[in-house]
Amino acid sequence: MRKERFGTLSSGQAVERFTLDGGDRLRIAVLTYGGIIQAIETPDASGRMAGVALGFDTLDGYLERSPYFGALVGRYANRIGGAAFTLDGTARVLAPNVPPDTLHGGWQGFDKRVWDAEPDGDRSLALSYVSPDGEEGYPGTLGVRVVYTVTPQGELRIEYRATTDAPTVLNLTNHSYFNLAGAGEGDVLDHVLTIDADHYLPEDERQIPTGEVAPVAGTPFDFTRPHRIGERIGADHPQLRVGKGYDHCWVFNDGDGVRARVEEPTSGRVLEVLTTEPGVQFYTGNMLGTDGTPYAPYAALCLEAQHFPDSPNRPEFPSTVLRPGEEFVSVTTYRFGTVA
Repeated sequence: MRKERFGTLSSGQAVERFTLDGGDRLRIAVLTYGGIIQAIETPDASGRMAGVALGFDTLDGYLERSPYFGALVGRYANRIGGAAFTLDGTARVLAPNVPPDTLHGGWQGFDKRVWDAEPDGDRSLALSYVSPDGEEGYPGTLGVRVVYTVTPQGELRIEYRATTDAPTVLNLTNHSYFNLAGAGEGDVLDHVLTIDADHYLPEDERQIPTGEVAPVAGTPFDFTRPHRIGERIGADHPQLRVGKGYDHCWVFNDGDGVRARVEEPTSGRVLEVLTTEPGVQFYTGNMLGTDGTPYAPYAALCLEAQHFPDSPNRPEFPSTVLRPGEEFVSVTTYRFGTVA
């Protein structure tokens, strides 16, 4: 495993980059800053390697204008409405970094922390971080360990584990932006997507789930069979207007195996997602180009395996509460390949 200096924070703290080599099927680069997956390289159907994840070549890019490119997101991925929740009768006030709500852990979420790194051979890297009680408003001292592993079969496996000394809420994910044609190679509207989900979560105007678990049948949100992403993204549907495209959580059907699949027809690259999580936030990069990044809208897509947004305020959703004596364990695998 190659280790190199990637940059230095204003505090003087060093940021390192580790390159994990899975052979000729997959290589990734991981930063200690934010647990960020800075690069993913995988071959097309002709064997040509290319980077398929958006990112920056310098630390300054991540510090100044990154829309969570490749980030390890927590304590709570996605949104919590009103930047507050009540747990065991106690109200908890969070950082309203998208007023009046909180997004991806707050102003200084896990994506902006420097993680301790422990390499294991050429293919596995463990990152750890201790989040103190009260950080960004979340209760409990939380110990988190995330292991990135690449395999010769083209798989990127992410295992999340965490424990707490007081009841808290937790929702972890990776926020990589994928373009299987190659990062910067046009948009993803011709990518073909399948999601094993008969339902999704409609949102209000602030993109907080309404509480409804709505069927996808008969809507542009039906990816139970393969569809081009751009086929219906411009349809006259109120939820597409809310998100300015796709930016919603799909509720996986019962079962396991491949939960989402993306195919890029020109390169022949394929991405499959397997996860223990109950849902996935599918985002089509609708706001890219408006945030100072050198990419246009729809230049990439995100498939963020996670629990549901605003679950701490929605008892009808699967619980995200973690208590002392319990261990949070979650595994997501991104499997890269080509069309057979």
